[in-house]
Amino acid sequence: MDIQSIKNRFGIIGNSPALNHALNTAVQVANTDLSVLIVGESGVGKEVFSMIIHALSPRKHNPFIAVNCGAIPEGTIDSELFGHEKGSFTGAVDSRKGYFETVNGGTIFLDEIGEMPLGTQARLLRVLETGEFIRVGSSKVQKTDVRVIAATNRDLLEYTQAGDFRQDLYYRLSTVPIRVPALRDRKEDVPLLFRKFAADFAERYKTQSVQLDNTAQQMLVNYYWPGNVRELKNIAEQISVLSTDKNITAEVMQRFLPQREQSRSLTVIPNSGQSNSSNGNSDFNTERDILYKLFFDLKKDMNDLKQMIYDVAHHQGYTPVDPSSNAALMPVYNDGANSAPTNFNASTPILLESNDHHEDVEETLLLADREKEFITKALKKHKSRRRDAAIELGISERTLYRKIKEYDIEE
Repeated sequence: MDIQSIKNRFGIIGNSPALNHALNTAVQVANTDLSVLIVGESGVGKEVFSMIIHALSPRKHNPFIAVNCGAIPEGTIDSELFGHEKGSFTGAVDSRKGYFETVNGGTIFLDEIGEMPLGTQARLLRVLETGEFIRVGSSKVQKTDVRVIAATNRDLLEYTQAGDFRQDLYYRLSTVPIRVPALRDRKEDVPLLFRKFAADFAERYKTQSVQLDNTAQQMLVNYYWPGNVRELKNIAEQISVLSTDKNITAEVMQRFLPQREQSRSLTVIPNSGQSNSSNGNSDFNTERDILYKLFFDLKKDMNDLKQMIYDVAHHQGYTPVDPSSNAALMPVYNDGANSAPTNFNASTPILLESNDHHEDVEETLLLADREKEFITKALKKHKSRRRDAAIELGISERTLYRKIKEYDIEE
């Protein structure tokens, strides 16, 4: 089955190289019994990939079950997965089969595997290595033949370093890793997805399908999409239901995009006819975002520093002047007069004069140092969670990873 047929069968929209690569990997591994680890942010459609792998495998006529490990309480997850015996714990009024027993011969999709407790991880590792498990409260070893597909939106390697995830289980699960790209990394697919969602909602709600003008479409493409395809679908539904004007402009679109995330998007720029889909342009855009943020913050910091030095100069009896313009940019301290500083410029050095000495204070505007400082602070704030730090900085995880290596930042 070719890639386009798979897209049509499972409702996958998009032609980005990263998406096609992930689909090709899923097709190639489907006919084996290898464990697969699907990695991707929340909302990218990881479960769809697990369904593709099962549907194209020899197990396709056997059961398939999806289990969200983060949604099952720690005290009951062993029972859910492996079953329990009557009286093994309070409330166990009868024996019960677990998923690994009921899905024998089929496929189990373990979503959010990073949330699985360490004790359960040890049990899962035994199933993967020997096909054996023991019900809670039992001593009888049972056999099962189940293919495991796991998924996570976390960096499991970081979890292993922190001791929150077993390293042996990580390598056992990730025999074949599949990385599903975030929506911001396949921007060329955003208009296609929106048109499909808008057409579906127009049919469902018996209304006219909304249409985007160029500025609204560009705003949609430049938006950061922390919720990925799921968030885009929600936005399309909101616009389809709530917008009275079916011709959507940038002003209308702005009302539906969350304000806290709009600052991460680039300014809407008319399309010059050049593609934005290459990795080079993507890196340029993300780095431009952080540079803009750094420049604005630097300007504010320098102005605050100038004001502080000026105030100190007045209190200490100094006369702050600008040597390049004969004090044109700063008022001269004169006979106790108290004038407010005007026309501060972040690039202007300050010379403090007194009767007995001169002191030069010049700012060092090293962009790399400030960029390293911002990245370090973001990682510290989010406890080394790179995805959250990247969102805070307005850059991609790939760019953040490269910057960490470049600046040799300790996490």
